[in-house]
Amino acid sequence: MKIGLVRKTYNPYGGAERYLAQLIDRLSEQGHEIHVFAHHWEANVQVHLRGKEKSVVFHRVSSIPSPSFLEALSFAYFSKRLLEEGTFDIIHSFERTLYQDIYRAGDGCHREWLIQRKKMDPWIKRLSHPVNPLHRSLLFLEKRLFQSARLKKIMANSQRGKEDIIRHYGVPPEKIEVIYNGVDLDVFHPRNVALYRNPLREELGVDPEAYVILFLGSGFWRKGLDSLIASFPKIKKEIPQAYLIVAGKDRTHEYRERAVQLSVENGIRFLGPTQRAKELYAASDLFALPTIYDPFSNACLEAMATGIPVLTTLQNGIAELIRDGENGFLISGPKERRQIGEKIIAHFHSDKKREMGRKARESSLPLDMNLVIHRMLQVYESVR
Repeated sequence: MKIGLVRKTYNPYGGAERYLAQLIDRLSEQGHEIHVFAHHWEANVQVHLRGKEKSVVFHRVSSIPSPSFLEALSFAYFSKRLLEEGTFDIIHSFERTLYQDIYRAGDGCHREWLIQRKKMDPWIKRLSHPVNPLHRSLLFLEKRLFQSARLKKIMANSQRGKEDIIRHYGVPPEKIEVIYNGVDLDVFHPRNVALYRNPLREELGVDPEAYVILFLGSGFWRKGLDSLIASFPKIKKEIPQAYLIVAGKDRTHEYRERAVQLSVENGIRFLGPTQRAKELYAASDLFALPTIYDPFSNACLEAMATGIPVLTTLQNGIAELIRDGENGFLISGPKERRQIGEKIIAHFHSDKKREMGRKARESSLPLDMNLVIHRMLQVYESVR
């Protein structure tokens, strides 16, 4: 098939971006012709396939970068114009766009995100939501997308995501396929622990016997980093050898200041954007992502595939795979700092840490990327 994939930014840093890179890799490997429509991508646009290079055609989509609401609207408009010039068997969009056969709701439902965000925002900011031009633009695009006669299928990456779309937009349930995100079970594997754990800890100045909590994700506020840092003094009091590694793309100044205020700055390492996710999982004992809202965190799935238990909120779609206290930990919401501390301390003292890691890995096995791609191709065939 000749497949058009639409994603505004294509880079190797985020979990969603790593997912898209794997998707392109597997589709190309199977002989499909891939065209990526993006405003920005990394300099290297070659997809490596088993030691060989295979070109993927990239099409630069214009957009107006500022103000932010025009960026979303202009990307949707200009990508539509480019796509209309070509002939594709399938157009699969990962953005809220105006011209697609399939929409992958990987970023969730913006209307639901605003509801969850209201619970965390100060009252003055909540008042601005209805008039904020960015939110109005995204809600406009989202409504138009879900009501589009051209849109044949929606791929939700969790049951919760499907229910949000049905509840807010009245989309018929049969139009939405729940396909969890996939993971490369060879890249993210428990054997990485033996390969990377001690060398990376030494590089980061972390004791080999320390208890390491990893936070990996871009957009620190949405992912709940403030709550995790706020719970860290209690954790350090109970576990003096605890360290928190923070990796991802965002400004770190306010979080560093908060760590200093709480006198825990010596136990936190801020790494910035990284392409070493598999090493970081392997160097960790627990992955923590107390997110406000996440349709289905790829980073959580990658950690589980590596055999690292995950602590996250019920607002994360991957919670559908986690059994609290068995293969990971669930907290009721990102504000529950006490729960964060208690569950991390419980994991440290548990004599079943190895078993929990094994169960986390087992929970990821049905989401092997090859199986997920097979399901996606079935959807492609059903709408072409």
